[in-house]
Amino acid sequence: MTNAPQNLRGVAIYQGFLGPEAQQSLVSTLRDVVAAAPMFHPETRGGKQMSVRMTSAGVCGWVSDRRGYRYDPRHPSGVPWPPIPAQVLEIWRALVGGSRDPDCCLINYYAEGARMGLHQDRDEADFSWPVMSVSLGDEGLFRVGNVARGGKTESIWLRSGDVLVMAGAARLVHHGVDRIRFGSSTLLPHGGRLNLTCRVVT
Repeated sequence: MTNAPQNLRGVAIYQGFLGPEAQQSLVSTLRDVVAAAPMFHPETRGGKQMSVRMTSAGVCGWVSDRRGYRYDPRHPSGVPWPPIPAQVLEIWRALVGGSRDPDCCLINYYAEGARMGLHQDRDEADFSWPVMSVSLGDEGLFRVGNVARGGKTESIWLRSGDVLVMAGAARLVHHGVDRIRFGSSTLLPHGGRLNLTCRVVT
């Protein structure tokens, strides 16, 4: 039975949802995903390189370059994205439900100094489906704002094994990662934070 989540502006945070062994197993599986679809540095529309590196798994992946933000059926190298790992789908089915699996699992890697500015997840066709996020490795300072841009925000440190779900009124809140505590976890051999974000796209 899943423990009741912490609530941050409607975002449900399941602290410690994945234990140490489950985290290690998932990281091992993600190495195969990255081998098939290597990490890359996305660019903004203005040509600025983002501080995170990313790749994806699923029937489509999230990409960004001078053409804009979008989902694409292929990695920038031209190869199809690998399947979403079974461990990730198990988490989704436990917390979101089994009526439909996500189309995309975006994998962001935060090295020392990397961050993600406040943004909304709104490139999907149906906002009635939740967004689920899994944290692995170093702690990240997660900030949540409002659906409308501006106003007060709140923050919480996400630790390795935490899972959050944005659903209902919180599906379109602005959110981001201000910084990581580099070296706060030993899960990843070279440090840093992995964040997996699962979405129904179509």
